[in-house]
Amino acid sequence: MLVNSGALGDDMLDYENTSTIGTPIAEIHGLRVEFQTKDGPVVGVSDVSFDINSGETVCVVGESGSGKSVSSLSLMRLVEFGGGEITGGRLLFNRKDEDQIDLAQTEPNLMRSIRGNEIGMIFQEPMTALNPVFTVERQLTEGLRLHKGLSKIEASEKALELMREVRIPEPERRLKQYPHELSGGMRQRVVIAMALACEPRLLIADEPTTALDVTIQAEILALMDRLKRETGTAVMFITHDMAVVAQMADRVVVMFRGEKVEEGTVEEIFENPQHPYTKALLAAVPKLGEMTGKEYPEPMVLMGRDQGAIEPIKGSDEVLLEVENLTTRFPVKGGFFRRTVANVHAVEDLSFTINKGQTLSLVGESGCGKSTAGRSILRLVDPQTGAVRLGGQDIMALDTNGLRNARLDMQMIFQDPFASLNPQMQLSDQVAEPMHNFGTLKGKALQDRVEMLFDRVELPRSFMRRYPHELSGGQRQRVAIARALALNPKLIIADEAVSALDVSVQAQVLNLMMELQAELDLSFLFISHDMAVVERVSHNVGVMYLGRIVEMGPRSAVFENPQHPYTQALMKAVPIADPRKRKDEKDLNFKPIPSPIHTATYVAEPSVYREVGPGHKVLVTDSGY
Repeated sequence: MLVNSGALGDDMLDYENTSTIGTPIAEIHGLRVEFQTKDGPVVGVSDVSFDINSGETVCVVGESGSGKSVSSLSLMRLVEFGGGEITGGRLLFNRKDEDQIDLAQTEPNLMRSIRGNEIGMIFQEPMTALNPVFTVERQLTEGLRLHKGLSKIEASEKALELMREVRIPEPERRLKQYPHELSGGMRQRVVIAMALACEPRLLIADEPTTALDVTIQAEILALMDRLKRETGTAVMFITHDMAVVAQMADRVVVMFRGEKVEEGTVEEIFENPQHPYTKALLAAVPKLGEMTGKEYPEPMVLMGRDQGAIEPIKGSDEVLLEVENLTTRFPVKGGFFRRTVANVHAVEDLSFTINKGQTLSLVGESGCGKSTAGRSILRLVDPQTGAVRLGGQDIMALDTNGLRNARLDMQMIFQDPFASLNPQMQLSDQVAEPMHNFGTLKGKALQDRVEMLFDRVELPRSFMRRYPHELSGGQRQRVAIARALALNPKLIIADEAVSALDVSVQAQVLNLMMELQAELDLSFLFISHDMAVVERVSHNVGVMYLGRIVEMGPRSAVFENPQHPYTQALMKAVPIADPRKRKDEKDLNFKPIPSPIHTATYVAEPSVYREVGPGHKVLVTDSGY
């Protein structure tokens, strides 16, 4: 069933054709949410209506700021804590053995017992969803003890079982750790385990796979799909990843600027979209295999945008960055005297080069060492051994002042924009801060540069006066990109820079990054788990596993002819943006990841490669896979 935005207020919408799965667990009728800002009230969601049936996954898609998350937070009644107010509509919820209730009118105490128990939520940013001062175990068992009345021992056993279900390696040890000790992907899996703990009737998943690599994503999606089938849980799945939508959805709701513009079964939406916005959304999805036969990356063709001629980005043959035998380890302390008893081998014997105006992408599972490699190059983490040369300058030999000046030429875009932005500073000041620090621009020139950067990342200038909490996840990431560009660097390390962006903005930002690359001869170290995006932007690709590069070479060689068994498994896990080509759980057969922790006396073997084609190398040394 397809609905245009003009007919959204009709509460008597006919849903008979859309699903035969079960009875509605949640019904949203005419929802309206407003936010009070300095510039007056802003409508977050206007007159939105749809149902979610038991055993059904409804995917809500649309751009950042379209109202997807606001709709889900309204169902949880959390929107009020973020400055929003439900000013109209009904939110009907069928409780297990009780009558239907209107969540919009429910008392806070009753909401507290429903929240986390009958309605579970997986949040977009795991670091803000987890409490930094409590262990993972404490946070996982809290809901079980509160809602299910389990004893401490029973709750701990259940927590361990949940950790295994979401495939966290060494769950016993991880339970005792704090959120900051886990990688982004692991934190997200903990948040998913927390949401599933009480077996909710309705599971709201707000971008749950954003920070996950493809193999974990494939398994988490399969886990959620299985849970849905076995327990009849209704799933409201909010995402910008159309490949995930094709994999998961029974029905799709498309939102644009706070309104529902289209609704239909997943096949209808993908094969016969009606609304121009839905068509543009599907056109912006990078598809695996699109770059087959092309030697160089090139910008995407976007609907409704005048792009001129699309030129491949060749880059140059001049080397900008050289990394040789880079090794980074983190000590594990133990005993009364807190001596180093073991080391986490985060990055092991890493070597590669990046040419001027080219992109090298590092891909691999969470915890494989991608982000640590990026941080080690910038010396945000000090490596044990190895050499890093930027434009011939030895980064490892620099003192504090020398390193500060070198960072004019190398910048980083971090994975979690909320954690990398200052919550107490206006956005214009945050983008201007690098230029203030280095004294590159002052006064009117500085102001003009900030405005230009906001224009470049396609954010309205009115946003300059806002604070990070007033923006969506995707909009915050664009601010982080603008800040990284402020100093005109030669090298940008983009750590999952576009993972939090919706598809249309992602396509625009990727095109922006490639345009800047062509214009300014920028080089990128692109760290990502999204294989379709990596295929689009990369000149060269390195596949990482347990701290080592297991396969490396030109993008076309690695994607079209993967040689290492791990690269092959990675390719198999990539979801395809076609609902008729869904991955089956039985096809996903990933090995558990071995521990990267070794005793203090352990000596790692050097990385030895064999060349299988021009520039295409495969690891011969035992990788643990």
